[in-house]
Order: sequence, then structure tokens, then C-alpha cells
Amino acid sequence: SQLSQALNGLSDRAKEAKEFLVQLRNMVQQIQENSVEFEACLVAQCDALIDALNRRKAQLLARVNKEHEHKLKVVRDQISHCTVKLRQTTGLMEYCLEVIKENDPSGFLQISDALIRRVHLTEDQWGKGTLTPRMTTDFDLSLDNSPLLQSIHQLDFVQMKVPATPILQLEECCTHNNSATLSWKQPPLSTVPADGYILELDDGSGGQFREVYVGKETMCTVDGLHFNSTYNARVKAFNKTGVSQYSKTLVLQTSEDTDSEEQTPPFPVPSERLPLRRMSPFSSTLNLQPSFPGRSYFDLRSSPHQLSLHSSLQSLNAPVAWFAFDPGSAHSDIIFSNDNLTVTCSSYDDRVVLGKTGFSKGVHYWELTVDRYDNHPDPAFGVARMDVMKDVMLGKDDKAWAMYVDNNRSWFMHNNSHTNRTEGGITKGATIGVLLDLNRKTLTFFINDEQQGPIAFENVEGMFFPAVSLNRNVQVSMAPVEAPASAASAERLPGQLIGP
Repeated sequence: SQLSQALNGLSDRAKEAKEFLVQLRNMVQQIQENSVEFEACLVAQCDALIDALNRRKAQLLARVNKEHEHKLKVVRDQISHCTVKLRQTTGLMEYCLEVIKENDPSGFLQISDALIRRVHLTEDQWGKGTLTPRMTTDFDLSLDNSPLLQSIHQLDFVQMKVPATPILQLEECCTHNNSATLSWKQPPLSTVPADGYILELDDGSGGQFREVYVGKETMCTVDGLHFNSTYNARVKAFNKTGVSQYSKTLVLQTSEDTDSEEQTPPFPVPSERLPLRRMSPFSSTLNLQPSFPGRSYFDLRSSPHQLSLHSSLQSLNAPVAWFAFDPGSAHSDIIFSNDNLTVTCSSYDDRVVLGKTGFSKGVHYWELTVDRYDNHPDPAFGVARMDVMKDVMLGKDDKAWAMYVDNNRSWFMHNNSHTNRTEGGITKGATIGVLLDLNRKTLTFFINDEQQGPIAFENVEGMFFPAVSLNRNVQVSMAPVEAPASAASAERLPGQLIGP
């Protein structure tokens, strides 16, 4: 039976070899046909170049003939002019000689002065330049053929085909939390080089594809996707000739939550290959550093001054979001420390910094601690779009929704509109809470676990990033809360993240 199985395997290989030989013989015929077609195309292209050169030669000869006719005309005009003047001069000279021969002194004296003046006038007409040629016999033209000769020497074959369709490498593609890593390569037998690649993703809801990466790399990580969403991904290659066909579409499922740092991707990504990272699905920001791992959890400590806030969070099923600040999109005056969990500023003017994690649905709560507060500044806390203005206070434009606060009171601000002045400010050590409820489309703020004013904003929807604006007199950090896995008490329980 073993021999029979071995013979069956060998028979399959023999069958494959016969099919392969047929394929190779067909390739020989195809190569011959392609060669004839290519030679005919080459001859036609060279003939077209020769025709173009002949047309240019005719144009240059026409210019030479035009110069030739111009030179002849100038010389002939000068010959005609000199001939007329010479005849006039010769006639005057003959007349003067006849007058001199006359024996009538009185008559000579009557006309001698006039003749003398006439002779001097005629002599002056043969003055300087009259007997100098107005045109040279040389043709002051030189054919500059060196660029053409250089182009002829450089005439060579160039790649005139689009690249082959790239192949998505399933073993290296994965999702982790709300990020997706994709890897691709050119087909093994492809001989047409690619100048770069275009990676496209849909919106996670079956909508239109959009470009998320264009470049030479063959691996890219896209951050800021929706949680618990299904994305379709595809890639194509391009060179100077054009673009290839799209690869097969790959379906990716993002995680339901981010509360476990030990969550592993379904496929391992080789550690020696650092992929490009996109900060949001369709932003133009690229980050070459790994993002901070996401965590979300409840903090259900039941001290009296925290009870109302945490009861509210429990009723909303809201996690405490944990994220790092994003150096890639922040203003250049922002100073980062503590693994990008702490920020301050080098300027006396307000500057904006965003969090790395974006949210578009679900309920999310995060806290920031005021580490330093000097000279009563008014930092602002809230949410913003990725393209918010970074050199003004948060809330000055229509891309941010914020609460700015000093040591005595606070205001809400959006699109430079200030509302709801509320007593109660911050000092060093204060905690600012931000509750983003995208189910109810509301944004609410807390100071030291007590709600600050009414619901700050309603009808908020879209993709939002946690945001802070501050100057050099303020330093804030993500509130240091232990992850659930290391909690020593049953009072600290994991929370469910609804979605980004």
C-alpha cells in the first residue's frame, strides 16, 4: 500500500510536469509572436524619428536659404548704389577736365567756384563706410547637434508596462484593537518594477474605498479604525506607465474592545519589520513609531465624592479610556514626557495636542491630572477633529469642543463661542474628566469627579480625538489608574468598550 501511495504521488507529479511542458511550449510560440510584433513596433518608432529628423532638416535648410537670399540682396543693393554714384562721379570729372581745357579765362572764373564746391560735395559722398561691404560672405550659423547626438546615444528601451497586481500576504496581515496591519508583495515571476503602492480601505460600513497609504513600503499599519467593525482592504502598484489592477480584497475585523493588553493578533507580524502607521483611517499623518497599547476599564471606587460620577458611568456602560498623546500631530511647542502620557508647552501661547486614539461611536470617559499650575492660566480640555488648529486655544475654531478653566471658573467653547460660565476652578493636583457619549451625542465635563455645569455640547457626531490646549504654565498627565489585570481589589472591574 505504501508503494501504491508513492506511485500515486509520483503520477501526480508526472501529470503536473506534462502540463508544465505544454505551458513552456506555448510560451515559446508566444515569445516568437511577441518578438515579431515588438520588432515591427521598434522599426515604426525609429522610422518616425527619422521622419521627424528629415522634417527638421528641411526647416533648417529653409533658414539657410533665407539667409543666403538676404546676403545676396544686401550685396546687390550696395553694387547698384555704388554703380550709380560712380557714374555720377565719372561724369563730373570729365566735365571738369573739359572746362580746364577751354581758353576762356573769364568764363572759367565764373564757374570755377561752383565746380570746386561740386567736386568737394561729391568727394564727401564717398566718405567713410561707403566703400565697405555691408554684408560678410560667411554664414554665422552653427548647427548644435550635440543634444540630439546625446539623445541618440541614450536611446534605449524603457519599461512601458504597468506593474503586476500585488499579492496581500495573509500570514502577515492582522488586526489589533482598532488598528489593522497589512502586508503585500509583488508576484514571484514579475519582471516589471513598481515605483510604489496604493493601499485602500473602506469606511468599515461597506462604503467607498479611500486611499490610506501611498509609497514604496510593503507594510502599513492603520490606526484609529472603528472597533468591532469589518473593513475591506485592497492594494495596487504603480509606475511611470500607470497602475496595476487591484489585489484581491481582504476582509479584516477589528476588536470589540481594548481592555486587554495581552490580546494577540491572529497572525504574527515579524518583529524585524517595522510597519508604517497611519494615525486615523483617512488622515495624511504617518507615524513611524509603535502606538501606545490601548486599555479601557471601569474604576468603581465607591468613596462618597466619587459615587455620583461612577454611578453615571456605570449606567452608561462607559469605560475609562487610556491613551498616549500624539507627537506626530501636535504643535511643535508641545513637550512630551513619561512615554507621551505627560505634556506641557514651551510657549506662553496656547498650543493643542491630541490623543492617539480616535472615537466615532460608543461611550468613553477619560481623566487628566493637573501636575503643575502656575500664574492662573486657563487650559482647555475636550475633543477635536484631526485637522483642528494647533496654535490657538482649543475651541477657537469649528473643529473642537472644549471647556477652558482657570482657578475660579470655567466656560464651554466651540467655534469661538463662549457659553455657560460655571463657578469652580482648578489647582495643582486637580482631575479633569471628559465624558464623550456618542450614543446620545453629548459631551460632559467633570472637575474632581463632580460634573462641571450642564451637558456642555449636544448633537456631537463623527470622529473625535481627545484634546488639550495649554501653555508653559501648565502640565497635565493621563490620570494614573491601574489596569484591571493588576487590581488587588474586587471593587476594580473591567469595562466594556462600545466602539471608537
